[in-house]
Amino acid sequence: MKPALACRGVRGAVLADADTAEAIHSAARELLDAMISANNIVEEDVASVIFTSTPDLTAAYPATAARQLGWHDAALLGAVEIQPPNSPGRCIRVLIHWNTSLPQKDIQHIYIRGAERLRPDRADAGRDPQSDAGNR
Repeated sequence: MKPALACRGVRGAVLADADTAEAIHSAARELLDAMISANNIVEEDVASVIFTSTPDLTAAYPATAARQLGWHDAALLGAVEIQPPNSPGRCIRVLIHWNTSLPQKDIQHIYIRGAERLRPDRADAGRDPQSDAGNR
């Protein structure tokens, strides 16, 4: 019998190098690539994706990165994230609503490029131990 599908949330965050369209899109693409790779996500199984960015990122819409990766049918939403004191600036957060048979404990949440401090308990998830790319 095939395992039942459930809609699971896959979280991730990344810090952009600057408030430029290129930096925002590059960071968002890198994060999405890592989330997709770590969880074997295909667009057909994605219900929707929410992108948030801190108020200091205004040069571009981070969700454009999903379109650049070929996700043309997934529902995308962008919003401005609140920025509590002592939280990192230039932060892009992503929540993918994904239809999967995986149990919640097997979902890999990805925090890279300085966003590891948001969730130190998740900092090594999905990271290739042979590479230092996840800790730029």
